[in-house]
Amino acid sequence: MSRRSRRDYLQSIYARYQKARRGEKQVILDEFCANCRYHRKHAIRLLNHALPSRPAKPPRRVRGQTYGAKTMSVLKAVWEAADYPWSVRLKALLPEWMPWIRQRFRLKAETEQQLLGISARSIDYRLRGEKRKVRRRLYGRTKPGTLLKHQIPLKTDHWDVQEPGFTEIDLVSHSGNSAAGDFCYSLNLTDIHTGWTETQAVLGKGQEAVRAALASIRQALPFALRGIDSDNGSEFINDHLYRYCQAEGIQFTRGRPYKKDDNAHIEQKNWTHVRRLVGYVRYDSVEAREAINDLYRQELRRFQNLFLPSVKLASKKRIGSKLRRRYEAPQTPLQRLEASGKGDPERLAELQRQRTQLDPFELSATIEGKLKRIYALSREAPAPASPAKERSVGAESSSASRKGESPSAVEMTRRGKRGKLQKQRRVSPASLRAWKSGKNKNAGFPHSHRAGGYG
Repeated sequence: MSRRSRRDYLQSIYARYQKARRGEKQVILDEFCANCRYHRKHAIRLLNHALPSRPAKPPRRVRGQTYGAKTMSVLKAVWEAADYPWSVRLKALLPEWMPWIRQRFRLKAETEQQLLGISARSIDYRLRGEKRKVRRRLYGRTKPGTLLKHQIPLKTDHWDVQEPGFTEIDLVSHSGNSAAGDFCYSLNLTDIHTGWTETQAVLGKGQEAVRAALASIRQALPFALRGIDSDNGSEFINDHLYRYCQAEGIQFTRGRPYKKDDNAHIEQKNWTHVRRLVGYVRYDSVEAREAINDLYRQELRRFQNLFLPSVKLASKKRIGSKLRRRYEAPQTPLQRLEASGKGDPERLAELQRQRTQLDPFELSATIEGKLKRIYALSREAPAPASPAKERSVGAESSSASRKGESPSAVEMTRRGKRGKLQKQRRVSPASLRAWKSGKNKNAGFPHSHRAGGYG
């Protein structure tokens, strides 16, 4: 029994004990000691002295509303336009986006001050309801490659590079709910030092197509490509890509089989830069590939690399069973590239010019419009019947049986022993009726070799 429960029990029997006679007091005292496990003398002192008063609860502090409705509406609009970033990243991009925020929302001085002063934890608290609406799942469809594994070295140590050019690559499938035939993949590449990410769609995962896509991405990078690290898929572990890297002086390494943490950087970008945008539906046409590439090469790469800050792990330290991680201040990939001093000067100047001229809100709206056109090109198999519909059909058939109505022939064959065999072997109702009547013992039955059965 807790201390609070003992105090409540004492208050409930105190008045009854004071009015009771000697024999009744002994009974109450026995119950009190048995329930609360008090010594008898301590219980007598509690019941004979004045009842202790309950500690007064401190008055609840009523906090005023720090951030008004206007501030939260602007914050939500920026959060949606920036593709729902983490609160620390959202706080870091607010000062960078403030010129366009002032122009679009015509902020007052008080609202602007609140936006710049809001903390990351307050952002999480105020946007917690909206975050539940944008959760999705992740999956992939790649198979391991077996060739050239002895020539492509494993990379088991952690990345510790101080210059751009060392990257991780991966393929993201767009097969929908069927992996049959050829469909589109997104070749994703991310730089370890800056976080710069480039993506290109390919139709199928042929070895030469993947190599050509990597060569195209290399031409678009604002820095020299010095190394790639991939998983063990056959689209990467092949002679085409290996000879290309050898000829161009690109370091080629791979992760360990079944160890996704070896490619943690690109696995994260697969979700944030591909899956959250293109989704999980099937794209298997040339038109869909070109539409996706038009988005990847234009607005999306500028929006994500010039305007969206990301965080980098600075250090991690194990304390007992816990691992404490510390992160650097959020920066955009362009800011990290400028700080490194290793980028192409001409391309850097062009990117800086685009950074000042482009409006991130317009870029976000253009991306949304292109995504709608891309979704219109998707092809998906019809969805199965919902469980609720199946339950309603089963309920109707059972209610018909209870009312005395004769169920259909299909329902009867489904219930019987031969009906189960028919459902399993996919026999038509007409063939089953012929088999029952004895007219044709072999027509359409599963054991018939003439009918193309199972033998």
